[in-house]
Amino acid sequence: MELYHILFLISFLLFLKPFLLPSKPKNLPPGPAGLPILGLLIQLGPRPHESLFNMARRHGPVMTLRLGLVTSIVVSSPEAARETLQKHDENFSDRAVPDVITAQPNPEFTLAWVPGDQQWRARRRVCSTQMFTAQRLDALQHLRHQKVHQLIDHIKKCCELGKEVDIGQLAFATTLNLMSSTMFSIDIIDPEFQTAQEFKDLVWRIMEDAGKPNLSDYFPAVRRFDLLGVKRHIRPAYMRLHEIFDEIIDNRLKERATGSSASSKRGDFLDVLLDQCEEEGSDFTRQSIKPMILDLFIAGSDTSALTTEWAMTELLRNPSLLQRSRDELVAVIGTGRPVQESDTHHLLYLQAIVKETLRLHPAVPLLLPYISKNNVEVCGYVVPKGMQVLVNAWAIGRDPNYWEDPLLFRPERFLGSNVNYKGRYFEYIPFGAGRRICPGLPLAIRMVHLVVASLIQSFNWKLPEGMAPESLDMQEQFGVTLRKAIPLRAIPSLD
Repeated sequence: MELYHILFLISFLLFLKPFLLPSKPKNLPPGPAGLPILGLLIQLGPRPHESLFNMARRHGPVMTLRLGLVTSIVVSSPEAARETLQKHDENFSDRAVPDVITAQPNPEFTLAWVPGDQQWRARRRVCSTQMFTAQRLDALQHLRHQKVHQLIDHIKKCCELGKEVDIGQLAFATTLNLMSSTMFSIDIIDPEFQTAQEFKDLVWRIMEDAGKPNLSDYFPAVRRFDLLGVKRHIRPAYMRLHEIFDEIIDNRLKERATGSSASSKRGDFLDVLLDQCEEEGSDFTRQSIKPMILDLFIAGSDTSALTTEWAMTELLRNPSLLQRSRDELVAVIGTGRPVQESDTHHLLYLQAIVKETLRLHPAVPLLLPYISKNNVEVCGYVVPKGMQVLVNAWAIGRDPNYWEDPLLFRPERFLGSNVNYKGRYFEYIPFGAGRRICPGLPLAIRMVHLVVASLIQSFNWKLPEGMAPESLDMQEQFGVTLRKAIPLRAIPSLD
């Protein structure tokens, strides 16, 4: 849109301000004052999670925030998160849906964004009882081992050439394959990480566009106009991914139609979903499972890759911790065989590294936004019905009341600790908590541990020439997920 059109729109909104802004409910939490109409949009800056953390230090752990014409409540402490996600779990089981999400086909069937109604509970139940069970994941782990072996073989070739590698890019390609193997029993990316660029580009476009600030989310009255063109830009990526999923489903249905009932099924997640579609009276259909597949696929691959890159970044920044982890791997596994998923139960320091990475670098720093179903009291303040609620997991992981030296990367803090990421310890909720906790947590944790352990065991790592560990750039790039602003490049060797 032309600049003068946007300026005209803002002027028009200023004129309508008295009619657009609702009256302020009583006993709202305190919060910073903002500009007319714009509220605090400008003050958030490029790293909203960090800006909100600093605002909460001045205004309190439950804070009112006005962004454009939308008022939100921001929760930034373990106590407030416990009241929101445990005590009032049912009240906050619905989502505030960003406008960009509605650009995809059948958004009402997504897993992450739909209201916490009966249909959502049915889909969630399938995830927890048939897709992400230990038995199901164990049965498919050989496929994930194959993908990690392909990653290691690729990096060995880079060693022979003395090439540095982009760890984040390789982690992303690998986790795409780990997800596609578990979901479909096929590779999306080839073993040499050269082809299927289209698929990687589609996933990146969705993640990037979904994280962009969008006027439609702050000024709901103008949603229909898509003023910044975000939906127009993202829609082709959604459509193309649905076409790819249609091709995969078609091929699988042909297999199931021509083979015996036993041999025609691979036992992967797609078979689970197609079995649900065939059940009498089921709410699962071909059209309803594709948004669910998309949610699991994109969220699982992107978040796991980011966590892997941040873990390796922190270890290269702290060489003594990297060496300690490698010593543990040699002591527990040796050097004669590759790491397997079952090994990670015995790698206590590796587990601590992953936990500490998720504390400092939660993949989704503000979790996904909630909506209050009714007026409810949180920490003595009223959260009105229909109010959007943001939970700042990034800030909670840095709360000095719970974490000693919270800005330091110290995996040792988790050794001998019962704190875990399953939503029971509210000082540590990188995957969320309550009924909307990330359903793919069991698979994500397996993938991250396997990839990080394999990278550490198989290679010696150093930074490019002239780069000291203490000078490694740690800047974050905010979006739906929290990326490393400057990709991590490192040099592997077999010495």
